[in-house]
Amino acid sequence: MKKNVVIIGAGPAGLFAARELCQRSDFSVTVVDWGPDIKDRKCPAVETGTCIGCRPCNIMCGLGGAGGMSSGILNLRYDIGGDLSELVGSRGAADALVKEVDQIFLEHGAPREVSGTDIDGIAELKRKAAAAGISFIPIVQRHIGSEHLPAVITSFRQWLEKRGVRFLLNTKVNQIKPGRVIANGRPIDADYIIAAPGRVGAKWFAEEAKRLNVKLRHGPIDIGVRVEIPAVVYEPLVSINRDPKFHIRTKTFDDFVRTFCTNPNGYVMEERYDGHVGVNGHSLRGVKSENTNFAFLVRIELTQPVTDTTAYGRSIAYLATTIGGNQPILQRLGDLRAGRRSTWERIRRSHVEPTLKSVTPGDISMALPARIVTDILEGLDMLDRVAPGVASDSTLLYAPEVKFYAMRIEVNELMETSMPGLFVAGDGAGLSRGIVTAAATGLLAARGVLKKAGLA
Repeated sequence: MKKNVVIIGAGPAGLFAARELCQRSDFSVTVVDWGPDIKDRKCPAVETGTCIGCRPCNIMCGLGGAGGMSSGILNLRYDIGGDLSELVGSRGAADALVKEVDQIFLEHGAPREVSGTDIDGIAELKRKAAAAGISFIPIVQRHIGSEHLPAVITSFRQWLEKRGVRFLLNTKVNQIKPGRVIANGRPIDADYIIAAPGRVGAKWFAEEAKRLNVKLRHGPIDIGVRVEIPAVVYEPLVSINRDPKFHIRTKTFDDFVRTFCTNPNGYVMEERYDGHVGVNGHSLRGVKSENTNFAFLVRIELTQPVTDTTAYGRSIAYLATTIGGNQPILQRLGDLRAGRRSTWERIRRSHVEPTLKSVTPGDISMALPARIVTDILEGLDMLDRVAPGVASDSTLLYAPEVKFYAMRIEVNELMETSMPGLFVAGDGAGLSRGIVTAAATGLLAARGVLKKAGLA
């Protein structure tokens, strides 16, 4: 008799877990997700520059997960977006897992070309970064592109469905119970459950884990801004690595700041969560703006007696949402330096036209703590030595950009939690921070199910 496996979440972790299990006749696999099919997930802001307030799950969840509405950058390195070697025991096994994930994406139509293989260019960029007192992290990257992701994800779904996987989209999991999940108020029996709820489901899953006495702990979060500059400023960098990663230690506080999610000729976009707004960015392979954007994030870790980094990050996001009138805040870097709020008149005098128009010109320092603002100003000045023009007065800053990496669920070597039969994977369980690592943890969770069932 077949064993029933319910996978919560249709992002990379959930899809790759389903792929691993559906190839065995021993399992009946059901994937449940709150959001819609990828073809029904639209972001008008890409074409119009104005957010019309899509459902949160339209952008953050649905088939393909949060990554389904991203630029589709695959970071082909085991220690980016989490360290897979911690889960599999060795760098060799982690490298092999990344290659396996990449090959599966290629089978479903991801482009063959990659960036980050220019040895001389990487050496020169590392040299310039070192001279500026910062670190450049070279990565081989594959860019799928926002407009091509739907075809890749649809191919993946069709492949799974041909092998018997059942999808329940637009279906919200209300509760996890031993041996079943409650979705849209109805029970679904499950011999095994793989929870891969993604970023949008992280808060819900943490509450469920506490209710079920599943062991978990707070991790760090990143808080900062989305930086938008003329594309020509960053062109020398992105020609070497499409999404260049820089790690910075600031002078005043010695805090860790990093660049993340660079979108050459891309667009800034709004994200809506439960009760607050945020920003992100993406880029297309065929449609290009004149700007490049990237996240500039400060790492926040709290110690005893207060360890709840998620609550801290949300409090900042709620404050920024209030100040922005339920829209992201936009400010010129020169205005932030001068201690004055931006206005539309000042922004129009800038050399950078914002790609996201549904914003409120304002003062980011009223929303972000002074320490974080200092880190951003100092970090951008250091980065300007590698990419002159980044710290121009005309540079645009959107806030808030907060990366909630979820509370980290404690797992054993099978990716199983302290609740027997409940396995976890992906960003929503605090085990990954990106498409490739999320997909890899999905494979690991599925293989844990196989071992638990005595089939591996």
